[in-house]
Amino acid sequence: MSLTTGPAASAAAVDKSPRGGGSSGSARRPRRSLSRHNLTGWLFSTPFLVLFGVFMLFPIVATLLMSFTDFGARDVTRPLEADFVGLDNYTRLFQDDKFLTSLFNTAYFVVVGVPATIVLGLLAAVLLNNGIDRARTVFRIGFYAPVVTTIVAVAVVWRFVLDPSDGLIASLASEVGLTAPDFLGSETWAMPSLIAMAVWRNLGTVMVLCIAGLQAIPAEVREAARLDGASGWQELRRVTVPLLRPTLLYATVITTIGYLNVFEEPFVMTQGGPSDATLTVSLDMYREGFNFFHMGYASAMAYVLFVVIMGITVLQLRLLKDNTR
Repeated sequence: MSLTTGPAASAAAVDKSPRGGGSSGSARRPRRSLSRHNLTGWLFSTPFLVLFGVFMLFPIVATLLMSFTDFGARDVTRPLEADFVGLDNYTRLFQDDKFLTSLFNTAYFVVVGVPATIVLGLLAAVLLNNGIDRARTVFRIGFYAPVVTTIVAVAVVWRFVLDPSDGLIASLASEVGLTAPDFLGSETWAMPSLIAMAVWRNLGTVMVLCIAGLQAIPAEVREAARLDGASGWQELRRVTVPLLRPTLLYATVITTIGYLNVFEEPFVMTQGGPSDATLTVSLDMYREGFNFFHMGYASAMAYVLFVVIMGITVLQLRLLKDNTR
């Protein structure tokens, strides 16, 4: 009995296989299974997609369309009858002194507040991770507590601290023969006061992120730096910070986005005063949209702010990418 081998055997096997069945049928089964799997995934995602479309996607698109109209209070009951004005809202923005003031104040808030928050949050993380052994959990909770505290409660505390007559700072200053300024009533001190409150409230977030990053750094790396004679400052600058760069970038990006959208602090504490010294873009947008019902104009403000946020975020991401090559 002879065995057929080589190409002839392969041809015989092909000839014996049924047409349209066998291997082709088994090849189709994974495709059907994959399609069924995708359908199941889409079905489970449907509730989220519906909610996202109704409450997120639709308002985003509607706001963009509204920014090209003069949509106002008269158009609330007949939105489709709002007049199309093209780019007039956008050109008007950069001729509006109040908007330019709010843009400058927002930039001031970001330029001063973001570095202060990142540096203080990093220092707090380093101290809690290395320098403080006792009651470390209590200190972490204490630093993070302002993050989860409502802005109204924070405003009450800071108004007491900053009150020029009976506040904590005024009382301490009077003990040494000094007079505390009117922090929230002065054009010079109002914005720095709000920045100080925002830094105090948000450095806990940066601290938690940096602690997580510090605990991910191998102990051998830091021990090697100490064996090479690195001081604490050199270890921080040459070992810790470079290894924390991704964490610091993430903290910087989310802090910058939050401060570009700053609204609660000036709204609760100063209402944008005195003399628009603490007026931010988000607060100006709120006033135009909900106080004066200039919805089209406020929508244009929202998209200008969106473009600014996207541009700064992309710039920050590219800078880190260049530094890590």
